[in-house]
Amino acid sequence: MSDIQLIGFDADDTLWRSQDYFDQAQLDFERIVGAYVDLHDARVLERLYEVEKGNIALFGYGVKGMVLSMIEAAVDITQSRISAQDLHRVVTLGKDLLRHPVELLPGIREAVEAIATEFDVVLITKGDLFHQEAKVRQCGFAELFRRIEIVSEKDTATYARLLEEFDLPAERFVMVGNSLRSDIAPVLELGGWGIHVPYHTNWVHENEADVADDAPRLRRVEHAAQLPAMIRHLAAP
Repeated sequence: MSDIQLIGFDADDTLWRSQDYFDQAQLDFERIVGAYVDLHDARVLERLYEVEKGNIALFGYGVKGMVLSMIEAAVDITQSRISAQDLHRVVTLGKDLLRHPVELLPGIREAVEAIATEFDVVLITKGDLFHQEAKVRQCGFAELFRRIEIVSEKDTATYARLLEEFDLPAERFVMVGNSLRSDIAPVLELGGWGIHVPYHTNWVHENEADVADDAPRLRRVEHAAQLPAMIRHLAAP
C-alpha cells in the first residue's frame, strides 16, 4: 500500500506563468528611474529588492506590495526628484500585472488531471489574496483540487499547520513547485517529499534556500509531463 496520500502543488510558475511579468515590470521600472540617475551606478534593481525584502513583513507578497516598494525605492533612488507623472507610471505597471491573463505552463493541466485520478491534490500558494483568487478562478481546473490554500508565507510553520489540519504525517505528503525556498525546503525539513520543477526565471528572494542536491527526499523533473510517473515511483510500495 502506498505511503503517499496527498500531493501539493504550487501555483505561480508551477501551474502558470508569473515571474516573466514581474521581470518585465522591473525592467520598465528601471527605465522610468533611469531618466533621473545613471543606471551604471545606481544599482536600481538591487536597491529595489532591498526595499521589497524589508517590506515583506509589512506588505506581504504580491503585486501590491511590489508597487508600494517600487514607489518607495523610486523616491529614494532619485532623491525625491521623480515626478508625479512617473510615479503614476509605476502604479500603472502594477495594474497591468494584476490584469495579465492566466497562461498555463505546457502539460501541467494534463499532469494534474492524471495525478488527481490516483491521489488527493491540493493547491498551496502565497501572495495577494484577491489576485491569487482571481488566477485560480481563471485557470480552468480548480475543481481538481481537494482544497485551495492561499497563505501569507510558505514556511515550516505553515506546512506543519496544514498537515495537522489534513491529519497527515509529513512523510505521506509530496509538494511540487518551482521555488526551493517556498515549496521544497520547508517540506523537506518536516520530513515530507519535494519535487522541484525549475522555472527559467525566479525572483531572487526565492533563490535564497539551502537545499542539498542529494537531499534524500528531493526529486527533480524538467517538465510537467514527468510528474505523474515520478509521483507513482515515490508512491510505489
